[in-house]
Amino acid sequence: VEENNQKQHFSILENTTDPVEHPLIETARMFAGNYAAVAGLVILAFIIAVSLAGPMFYTTDPFEMVWAPFSRPGDRGFLMGTDYLGRDLLAQIIHGGRATLAVGCAAALLSAVIGITFGALSGFYRGWVDEILMRITEFFQVLPTLLFSMVLVALFWASLPMITFSIGIVSWTGVARITRAEFLKIRELEYVTAARAGGAKNLNLIFRVILPNALPPIIVQAALLVGFAILFEAGLSFLGLSD
Repeated sequence: VEENNQKQHFSILENTTDPVEHPLIETARMFAGNYAAVAGLVILAFIIAVSLAGPMFYTTDPFEMVWAPFSRPGDRGFLMGTDYLGRDLLAQIIHGGRATLAVGCAAALLSAVIGITFGALSGFYRGWVDEILMRITEFFQVLPTLLFSMVLVALFWASLPMITFSIGIVSWTGVARITRAEFLKIRELEYVTAARAGGAKNLNLIFRVILPNALPPIIVQAALLVGFAILFEAGLSFLGLSD
């Protein structure tokens, strides 16, 4: 009888215990079920691949006048024709894509670093540190971003590093506020209190305990900043302040 009871007990456990699926697998399955997201990923991957690897296969100089101005697509093998100076439009798009991605990613990285630093220190220390850093953040928020970037680029050399810096220095405030909000919430949780009671230093609490758990919304905001930086750089280019 005891043996039968044990068999029934194990059979019940086997029937009621479901295998635990890894969170990444579950996320990948949900993503694969979203056809719009998959299509967007394919398009984005294609653009990045063409921008990074295209110049290796399409070696036409984007600044060289190769044919008559305003030629039609397909004339003399130029798939997208030429511009008003007779330069290959396809070569300009391929080579320009690499520079645009570089500016967008670098500006977003700079914005994320500045914003995380301000937000982390402000949310962790609070008090007068919070007041000073948030007043600086609000100052940059009320600045006319395009005008400020135009002044920086006009005063200094209109190079890619300066354009990247001018974009990054005006777009970090959103990251700072999100980081501050996450730190204010997480710093009161039990595992942070336990780490503090265990003798963890402030820098360890900030960068090894709190920041890793505050990263998800920060990463989302940083990804959005890449698109913002690309559009911002296009605006500067339209005004004649960027290549």
